[in-house]
Amino acid sequence: MIRFGLIGYPLSHSFSQGYFTRKFQEEGTQDRYRYDNFPLASIQDFPTMLAQHPDLRGINVTIPYKEAVIPFLDALDPAAAAIGAVNTIRIDQGKLTGYNTDVIGFGESLHDFLAHHGGPSQGALVLGTGGAAKGVAWVLRQAGIPFTYVSRTKSKEQLSYSQLTAAHLAKVDLIVNTTPLGMSPAVDNFPDIPYHCLNARHRLYDVIYNPPKTVFLQKGEAQGAAIRNGLAMLHGQAEAAWTIWRQTN
Repeated sequence: MIRFGLIGYPLSHSFSQGYFTRKFQEEGTQDRYRYDNFPLASIQDFPTMLAQHPDLRGINVTIPYKEAVIPFLDALDPAAAAIGAVNTIRIDQGKLTGYNTDVIGFGESLHDFLAHHGGPSQGALVLGTGGAAKGVAWVLRQAGIPFTYVSRTKSKEQLSYSQLTAAHLAKVDLIVNTTPLGMSPAVDNFPDIPYHCLNARHRLYDVIYNPPKTVFLQKGEAQGAAIRNGLAMLHGQAEAAWTIWRQTN
């Protein structure tokens, strides 16, 4: 049996195990492959988990370890190194190599979203500054979309939520939430932006897919904005991860 899995904490929100389990069943490979969740309360538990499961050949990484896992790896794919975040690990003869397939899933999904709702973006706000935000920022740079980070604290490189005004939202047409605010089970949470300033020219993208429509998306939709969740991104990054893992398995 060849094992794959997901690390993060908590993992109750994730659909990855279900996605790969169904994939293996549909392909008739469930007797050869399995996919498990490995909730790690601390990233320091990662080496122990690896030692306990020598049959692991591939790992997905989710919140909050997309950056924290990097020191435990032997090598990084050039794109992952440039982004500074990893969501996929390939294990080959004990060597751990980190990749970022989030950018593939997000890039494909974002392109489709914008194409169906107003065309290319003239400017964006990226809510959050963690590992997911780094992947989103990389895609935006590749697409030539100017953006500004928004976080809880102000700095030269980013705005704070309390600083956001109607003028800021008037300058952008795309807002991407990369924070876990609103993710199951804390579904009532949402980023604190001035939603009343949104209108039909705005596009809101939430990398969260559970629940399907977060409060962030609900509030945007109520103002006439186009919305999309992260389910297509999940599927895209999962298939890209599977391609990477199968290079040696």
